[in-house]
Amino acid sequence: MLEQICAFIHNFFYGDRYAGTFTIENGVLTVDGLVDGQYFRICGSRLNDGVYRYGVDTLTDETFNGVVWDMRPPKSFLTLAEEIEAWQQKYGAATQGPYQSESFNGYSYSKGSATDASGKSVPVTWQTTFGPYLNHWRKLA
Repeated sequence: MLEQICAFIHNFFYGDRYAGTFTIENGVLTVDGLVDGQYFRICGSRLNDGVYRYGVDTLTDETFNGVVWDMRPPKSFLTLAEEIEAWQQKYGAATQGPYQSESFNGYSYSKGSATDASGKSVPVTWQTTFGPYLNHWRKLA
C-alpha cells in the first residue's frame, strides 16, 4: 500500500541512490548504506520491483541490473499511510464494483460519493478520502 500512496503523490522520499548489478540471495538484498527497518525502492528488477523494508521483507532470489533508492519518509507520513491502509482494508471492497447505485422491486441503494476539484461527483476511495491530507507531501508529476 505504501508504494501506491507514494505513486499517488509522486513522492518516494528518495535519499541515496545505488545503481548497478544486485544479487538477492536467500530472499535478502545486501546494500551498504541501508539499515534494518528502512524503506527502500527497487527499480529495474524482473521479480522485485517495488517498495520494501530492509531486513524485514523477503524478496525473490535473482540477479538484476537496476537501481535501489533508500527512502526517508517522515514519521507523520507513515502514520497517515497506516490509517489509509486500515481504511482500505475496512472499506476498499465496498468501493469496488461497476455500479454506484442500483434499484429494484422498491429497493434502492447508493454508494457514497465525493466531489472532485471540478465539482464532478466521484466514488469515495482512499484517494478521495485522504488526498487532501497527502497534498502536503505531493510533488508535481
